[in-house]
Parts: sequence; C-alpha cells; structure tokens
Amino acid sequence: MSATINLLANPKGVKKLCELCQKPAKRQCTKCLVTFYCNSDHQQTDWTKHHHKETGLYALQHINWEIEAQRWVSKKRFQDVLPAALLFQRWAMRVYGSCAAELVPAYLLLAQANIGIGSLSQAHEYLSKAEWTVMKTPGCSHTVLHQLHRTLGRLHAATGKYTSALTHFANDVYYASEMFGLGSTVMSGGYFLMADVFLKQNKPGIAHSLYTEVANSWHAHLCKLIDGITDIDLPLLCVDEAQCVEADQMLRCILEFEEQCVKPRPDQSAMLAHSLAMLWLLCNNYTKALDYGKKAEVLIQGLNEQNTLRESIHNLLQHAEKHLE
Repeated sequence: MSATINLLANPKGVKKLCELCQKPAKRQCTKCLVTFYCNSDHQQTDWTKHHHKETGLYALQHINWEIEAQRWVSKKRFQDVLPAALLFQRWAMRVYGSCAAELVPAYLLLAQANIGIGSLSQAHEYLSKAEWTVMKTPGCSHTVLHQLHRTLGRLHAATGKYTSALTHFANDVYYASEMFGLGSTVMSGGYFLMADVFLKQNKPGIAHSLYTEVANSWHAHLCKLIDGITDIDLPLLCVDEAQCVEADQMLRCILEFEEQCVKPRPDQSAMLAHSLAMLWLLCNNYTKALDYGKKAEVLIQGLNEQNTLRESIHNLLQHAEKHLE
C-alpha cells in the first residue's frame, strides 16, 4: 500500500479535454483543479448540474480519511494508517491538485506510517515530497511547519541521527509555540520526543527536565478542562479519542520513568496520576479514572502543601465512584 499511486490530476504532457464534449479544453475548474472545459458554457452547465456537488464531496471525503488516518496513528496501528492516508492523499489531490500545500499532511501521515513499520526509505521519499511542497509554498502555516519538523525528527531518530533529530524537534517546538502558545500540550509533544532522544544518548538528567515540562503542561491543561465544566455529572467527552490515546501514552511513560528514578519524586508522580485520572474522567472511563485517582491519593499522603491537589483528587474520586454505582 505504500507504493506510489497514480495522480488523479492530469499529468504533464497529456491533452486536456472538455469534461462534456471531449474536445480540446482551455478552461480549468478553479475548485477541484482537475476538470477542464472547452468553453464557459460547458463549464457552467456541468457546474450547475452536478460538478459543484462532486467538489464538495471530494472535500468531505479527504477530511474523513485524514481523521481516520490520524486515529490509526494515535493507536500505532501503522499498517492501517497506510490505506487511509493514501485515500486522504487521493481525495486531497482531487480537491486541490497535485502540487498544493494541502497535500503535505497526507505526505506526513504516510511518512509516519512507514516509519512505524520500518520502511524508512519510503518514509524519506514522502518527507522529501512534503519538504519540496513547503519550499514552493511561501507563507506556509506554522501548524504545517511544526508537523513537518516533528516527522523529520522522528525519521532521524529512527535512523540514529540524534543530533539532526534534536534540531528538527527544536524547530517543531518553536513553530508549535508560535501557533498554539507557550506551555501548550501540542508544544509539549515536541519536548516529549526530545526527551526520548536524550535518553538514547544516555542523558537522563536532560530527559527528566523535559518530562517535567510535559507533565506540567498536561496537568494545567486537564485542570482547566475540568474547572470549565459546569456539570461534571453529565457525560463529558472533552478530549477526542486520538488525543486521549496520545496523552495516555505520554503520561504513563513519564510516570513509569519517575517511579524508576534513583530519587523518586512522590509529588510529581501524584500529579501525573492525577492527570491520568482527569484524562480518563473526561473520556468517560470511570474505572480508569478511579484507579489513577486512588493511586494519586496514595502518593500524596504525607506530603505537605498539597491541599489544592488533595482536594481535587478527592472530588474526582467522588465523581468517578458516583458514576460506577
């Protein structure tokens, strides 16, 4: 599935024919960029009858397949990512053409999938397409740039080029902070990946400090979500599935790291367990919320100056227990 697919746009050198009469065409649909007409009358006729509906359908289809591919990425089911990402790429080409910046997210998803299954040369090919497209697109958004550098960092880390990986992750953090703000959970994802590289370089002290930044960002974000809920007794679902899986993986990894440290920090472990409890409460998984809440409660016992956190944990346990009755 990772092989190159045929472009749906008209390739260079192929005669452009009218969609209605098949005569040589000189006009192009500015919406989908892949349909041509011999004159304005035929273009108007086709648009009025059905082409505007097809163009809207193309846009909807490429969004649906992007969401599907991202969902499989979050679960690390990379074999399932490939067909969804290829379909995302195909529909995006129908909407935007074969050279548009809107294709970059599809290239990045395909690259991530190939990194995940170990096809690094194929991942490099897709990333080269993404880089080239970005270079040809002045004013590319910071969101696209942070995603590009994050995926490049993943590829370099997978090939053992740790210095290059850290450079790309640093750029990822910069563009993410510009787009989403300092301390955002999106930015913290770059810190998490940098920490993993520093661990591979046998630099646990630096990794520890980066993990702390990630933990603090997520705890603040989840507390804000909980505080913003007016009626916590109702079903919540403030975190989508992909975000929940990603956050769970990061927070559990950092919690395990904290517990294995030579000098464990119970206060930090309690905060991480509280974050996981809030995360699962927001996702309506009250069993997991209760388990992590009880873990946080045990960790915080005997610690001073934790009244705010202790009260928050107590309230969370009450809500989780109420839903499980």
